[in-house]
Amino acid sequence: MAKKKVVKQGAAKKKALKRSPKKSPARAPSKRAPKKKSASFRVNRRSKSVKPDASRPISKAKPYDVAPLGAMPPYAGPPLGAHISTAGGAAAAPPRADLIGATAMQIFTKTPNQWKEPSITADEAVVFRTALAASGVKFTTSHDSYLINLASPDPAIRDRSIDSFSREIERCNILHLDALVSHPGNFIDDRASGIARNADGITQALETHPGPTRLLMEGTAGQGTVIGSSFEELADLLNQVPAALRARIGICLDTCHLYSAGYDLVNDFAGVWTRFDDILGLDRLGCLHLNDSKTPFGSHKDRHELIGDGSIGTGPFAKIINEPRLGHVAKVLETPKGDDMVTNDRRMLRMLRGFADANA
Repeated sequence: MAKKKVVKQGAAKKKALKRSPKKSPARAPSKRAPKKKSASFRVNRRSKSVKPDASRPISKAKPYDVAPLGAMPPYAGPPLGAHISTAGGAAAAPPRADLIGATAMQIFTKTPNQWKEPSITADEAVVFRTALAASGVKFTTSHDSYLINLASPDPAIRDRSIDSFSREIERCNILHLDALVSHPGNFIDDRASGIARNADGITQALETHPGPTRLLMEGTAGQGTVIGSSFEELADLLNQVPAALRARIGICLDTCHLYSAGYDLVNDFAGVWTRFDDILGLDRLGCLHLNDSKTPFGSHKDRHELIGDGSIGTGPFAKIINEPRLGHVAKVLETPKGDDMVTNDRRMLRMLRGFADANA
């Protein structure tokens, strides 16, 4: 009997438990961080209006929302300018060049880190050339995509590179640009074979797209397996292009690349240009990129710096502005832009123009 009673009590206890409501376990405090409000504005929850919050930083101004240019030192030399954004279309670039007092500009005709190849219509080209004619720009070059590697041993990458390079030349010709700057590729496997592949890719593109734009192969800093860090290698590359096409090709040199590749612009300025003239000829020099270097001499690294803030210093740039042998060469800044697209370029161009002997 006692056993049955225990069982009945146990059953009764279970029934009681089933009938009683379950209590939810206590929740642990949330560890999630509270939602952040806008960095620059405070929201009124009742009216849902948005008001500026003086206690928080205001967002940056638009990249071209700047004061007028103001007076610049007089300058009668060859075209001098900077890389200019084409955001919103190529026709937006010439007035932006005027904002910094540029007489030369470099642009991208496409997004440089994408394979997507846009086309430029005849109407778009007319709008661009109209804007260019209304500006103070006298020399315009494009810079091709960073993805292109005409020297690649990989057939798929090389074919895609040749197509992209050809489309770039096509766009430049439609826009009637003076030049197209192109980096030699990375050979990956064998240097001589890579140079031959690079020359063949150039040949294919130029044969397919005749036009007014001059191709300028840019000297490199010598990083990794990249081609073109020496004058001799650039000459070898050009000489492997058929003579009939060679007249359409020149050279672009970058001061940062030169210095990093071992050409001492600080201590042997005159000697660097004499050597270039002996190997390639100064008549082939179609553009100079003016950049100081974040890294020391001979580093083989491509790290641009504002002029005067890097390892090259202002001295060689003052000499470049006044060097008679470079009097025919357009010069373009590729220095860091800073908080907007105007202020640093204005400061650099004002400095460079001030180096001219007439302003000394």
